[in-house]
Amino acid sequence: MKFCDKCGSHMKKTKVGFVCRKCGTVIHASAGIETENMKKIERSSSIYVVDSSEDEYVKVSQVCPKCGNTEAFRWFSGVSGEHAGIRRERAIEHFKCTKCSHSWSEAS
Repeated sequence: MKFCDKCGSHMKKTKVGFVCRKCGTVIHASAGIETENMKKIERSSSIYVVDSSEDEYVKVSQVCPKCGNTEAFRWFSGVSGEHAGIRRERAIEHFKCTKCSHSWSEAS
């Protein structure tokens, strides 16, 4: 791998040498660039999500405004602030569709 000295982008190897994909800088192969082949890493066919936080949410009966599904995950967050010396706190109810993963919220 070679990175451009001008902009730091990854350079593409060509027959001429290396060419920067971003700024177009060319480094000719005659400039004495050392290259090394890397081993291919075998990848498993499965991808596992380690931190799926959907288990922490409650499923409720709520209609998704995007797809019309009738189930959604629900969680709450709080917002607090002060205006003109009066402190105000309110809760925001968040939803995420179990079918299309669309998220929306409602202030209460």
